[in-house]
Amino acid sequence: MLITDDFLPVPVPESLSATYLVPMAGLPKVSAKTAVAALTGRLAEPVHGLARQMLDSPLMSVDTRPITEFPELPPDLLTAFGATEEQLARLAAATHLVVVQAEYRPGWPPAHEWAARAVAAAVAESVDGDVVDVFGLQFLDPATALRSLPDEQGRIRLVDWVLVPYSSDTEGLWFTTKGLRRFGLLELQTQGVPDHLTRAWGAVMTGAARRLLRDWTDGLTGEEVPAFVQLPVLATVTGHDIAVAYGNPEQHGATAPVLLRLELDPATDPEADSFLSLRPPAGHPGPDGRYYAAACATLFSGIQPDVRYARSGDAMSRAVATARAALGDARARFVAGHLPAESQLVVKYGLPGDDGPEYVWAGVTSWEAPERIVGVSASDANTDPSVRIGAPVVVEATDVVDWAVLDATGVIEGGWTQAVLDSGEPPTPTR
Repeated sequence: MLITDDFLPVPVPESLSATYLVPMAGLPKVSAKTAVAALTGRLAEPVHGLARQMLDSPLMSVDTRPITEFPELPPDLLTAFGATEEQLARLAAATHLVVVQAEYRPGWPPAHEWAARAVAAAVAESVDGDVVDVFGLQFLDPATALRSLPDEQGRIRLVDWVLVPYSSDTEGLWFTTKGLRRFGLLELQTQGVPDHLTRAWGAVMTGAARRLLRDWTDGLTGEEVPAFVQLPVLATVTGHDIAVAYGNPEQHGATAPVLLRLELDPATDPEADSFLSLRPPAGHPGPDGRYYAAACATLFSGIQPDVRYARSGDAMSRAVATARAALGDARARFVAGHLPAESQLVVKYGLPGDDGPEYVWAGVTSWEAPERIVGVSASDANTDPSVRIGAPVVVEATDVVDWAVLDATGVIEGGWTQAVLDSGEPPTPTR
């Protein structure tokens, strides 16, 4: 095995398994084979054929057992991962569990996961029930489970298979993935992420998972399962990786890539999991959190941070007027929590400078008083050394010239001044 400073050898498990449960009151109405046959024409190939084949092989088992034979599924964790009161009530009323289990070798496609989820969804649909993904401790309704399976081109949304939970400690946020082990790969983690990057860094982790999973499965294409796969120590993550992971490949934009250093963090407890840690590249000056903030600013840079302009009566002035007219509504939706899920509100405001104002962007974290916005800077300012990426800022609403709503794919609403800049209509800006 070749080991260099450019690659990290990651161990490969000998086999992988998937387990799904279907809680129900009473016994199944039809057999698993009949339920899967009912999906003909609705489930894309090769998954439909794969499910049928694995049902006829020793690689899959489908058993119905009294629910009392199983340990209680933890309702608090199920709730944390999205279970509804209705789903928990159906679980509490269940008398039996249909247990779908499958095994397969590491590699692509992950036949064990695709086939087991398809069979469990077919059984659940036949009884108007739910699917419980044991690995993710998630409830899935049958329609959601079926939509997560590959389409006719074999494409999936990685966010349907990999979650990114986080928790807080004294150094910031601790992010981990939960789902890469389905494919045999160690889970990722990042520690010390600034609090204001909750949504953005979750998207970056998902994009990194997509890129590393591709490298991982490329290393498993041989006939024999290797003992190790060599992953690049410096992982490159782009806006395209994030967009594809969220199922929006056409919305990736032209963002610059960012580099993240991969480190193996082996568990000291034999019962605990090892991780692959994502860190800034070696030699990066300053705290890790600042690098993470800069990486997010790069990957979600559908807006430029510090454009100056002075002329009035042109397209830029109209853009500013449009943004200011809609600012009150943006605040109302932000305060009420009515902005799109997994999105962030940012505002553009002016800083005084010798050559005129410098306009920078800030992510909004709080907006209790209409006239004052609390946030964090999305860029480094040239005119004010205290305004740095990730630094807290207080913005007067009267200084705001634009606002935008961002998600993992970039700007989804607003950004009128940036649209003018991109169109080439305004006067030449100075930087």
